[in-house]
Amino acid sequence: MKKKIITFVSLLSLFMVLPAQVEDDWKRSVDKMSSLITMIEKNYFKAVDPESLAFSSIKGMLKTLDPHSYFLDPRRLTLMQEEYKGKYSGLGILIQKHETRLVVISPIEGTPAYRLGIRAGDVISRINGDSTKFISSFDAMLKLRGKKGTEVNITIVREGLDNPLELSIVREEIPLYSVPYAFMITEDIGYIFIRNFAETTTEEFEEKMNYLRKQGMRKLILDFRGNGGGTFGQSVMLSDEFLSKGKIIVSIKGRDSYYNREFHARRNRQFEDIPLVILINQGTASAPEIVSGAIRDNDRGLIIGEDSWGKGLVQTVFPLAPNAALALTTARYYTPSGVSIQRDYTRYEDYYLYRTEKPEEAREVRYTSGGRKVLGQGGISPDYEVIFRYKPQTVKLLFEGAFFRYGRKFKDKETPLAQEYILPGEINSDEFPPEGKILFDSSFSADSRLLEDFKRYLLEEKIDFDPARFAEAEEEIKRELERELFGNIWDIQESYHVYRKTDPVVLKAIEVMPEAEKLIKKK
Repeated sequence: MKKKIITFVSLLSLFMVLPAQVEDDWKRSVDKMSSLITMIEKNYFKAVDPESLAFSSIKGMLKTLDPHSYFLDPRRLTLMQEEYKGKYSGLGILIQKHETRLVVISPIEGTPAYRLGIRAGDVISRINGDSTKFISSFDAMLKLRGKKGTEVNITIVREGLDNPLELSIVREEIPLYSVPYAFMITEDIGYIFIRNFAETTTEEFEEKMNYLRKQGMRKLILDFRGNGGGTFGQSVMLSDEFLSKGKIIVSIKGRDSYYNREFHARRNRQFEDIPLVILINQGTASAPEIVSGAIRDNDRGLIIGEDSWGKGLVQTVFPLAPNAALALTTARYYTPSGVSIQRDYTRYEDYYLYRTEKPEEAREVRYTSGGRKVLGQGGISPDYEVIFRYKPQTVKLLFEGAFFRYGRKFKDKETPLAQEYILPGEINSDEFPPEGKILFDSSFSADSRLLEDFKRYLLEEKIDFDPARFAEAEEEIKRELERELFGNIWDIQESYHVYRKTDPVVLKAIEVMPEAEKLIKKK
C-alpha cells in the first residue's frame, strides 16, 4: 500500500518543471507525506482508507494556491466528464430535496424512469436499501447514477398508495442538455437559456437559434444566470457566433509562454446582425463571463442583471491516474479591452461569502471599442442593474415544497378551485367547455381566487405561513404558483416559459432591446 501511495503522490511531480534543488525538496516532501499516511494507517484508533488520506492531503495543498485549482477524485472526475460530454448513465429523473423528502420533480421522456411510470411528486425514500432522509440531493444523484447497464434499486412512496413501490431499474445513457430551453418571449424576441458550457453547447445553441428563427425571431435574450462555467473552447466558439471575423474574443497570459495567446473570431455570416441582450447574476462564472466580456467590450450587445462572479483564471486538467486528475490554474484571461475580471481571493470569506469589492478607484479601468468605460477585478458589471431576491415567505414555501405539492394536488383535482377547471387532457365532450367549467389554457394567470385556494391548502397541510409576509410576497407567490401549475399540467419547458414572461430581468431586457438594436446599426 505504501508503494501505491508513493507512486500516486509522486505523479504530481510529472507536471512540474523544478530546479534540481527544489526537485530534491519535493521528493523529500513526498516521502514525508507517504510516511505520515502509513503512520496514520497503522496507529489510528480505527481503520482508515489510505487513498482517501492521500486525496485529502492533495486537496489541502491545492487550497493554498487559489480557489479554482482543485483535485478531481474518481467521483468528481466522473461528474466533470459527464458535464463535458453532455450525457450520463442513470435513470432520467430530476430530483430535489424538500426538507427530508427526496422528491421527483419530473421524469425525462423516453428514459427508464419514464417508462416505468415514475412521476412528478413521487418520493424516493431509499436507494439500494439506504434511507434518503438525511442525504443531500447531490449525494442522491451520485447514488442514482452509475455504469450503463447496471441496476439500482429504489423505493418509491406515492401519495394514495398504501404500500411503497420497490423498483429495480437498469441504468441507461441519458442526454444532459447544455441548452435546455428556448422559446419566443414576444412576437420577435427569442429567449435561450444556457445551463453550462459542455462539448455540445455551440451545436445545441445553433439548433435552438434555427428553431427560433423559423418562429419569427429577430432579436435575442441570452440567459447566463446561474451558469457556473465549463469548457474554455466552447466559450470562444459561442462568442464567435455573434462577432465578425477578426474581432478579439479573449486573451490569456500565464507564466509558461505556451499560455500567452489571443483568440479571435474566425467566422462570418452567423448571428452577427441579431440584436443581443445577455442576462447575468452573481452565479455567472468563468466561460459565460468570457462570452459576456467579449460582447460588452466589442459593443456588440447589452448586459442586464447584477455583477457576475468574477472568475478570470484558466484551469488546465492534468491526468494523475486513470481515475484521478488535477485541475491547475495555468493562466489568467483578459477581456478584449485588456481587463482582468478576477476578484480578489486572498480571504475565503470575502470571496465566497460576503463578496467584498474593491473600491472603484482601486480597480483597473479600460474602454470598449466604442469608448465605454469598464472596470476590472470585479466580474462583469451590467449595463443595467436589476437585482431580484425572493422574500422570506417565498423562500420558506419553496424550501418546504409547498408550491410543487399544491401543483400536484391541483392537477389531480384535489382542491376546491381545481374542480372548476377542465384540463387539456380532459377534453372529450361536444359541449366545450361543459357548463360551469373553465378551460385551463395558456391564458391562465394566478388571481385572488387561486391565492385563497392555496392558503386553504397550506392550512389543511399544516404548513405555517405569516399572513403579513404572505401579502408582502403575493406577486412572487403568484409567479411560483403559475410556474408549478403549467409545469404539472403541461411540462417543464412550458412552466419555464410562463415564468420568464414575468421575470423582472427579462422584462428589463425587452425594454432596452431598442438600445441593443442601435449597437448593431453602428457597426
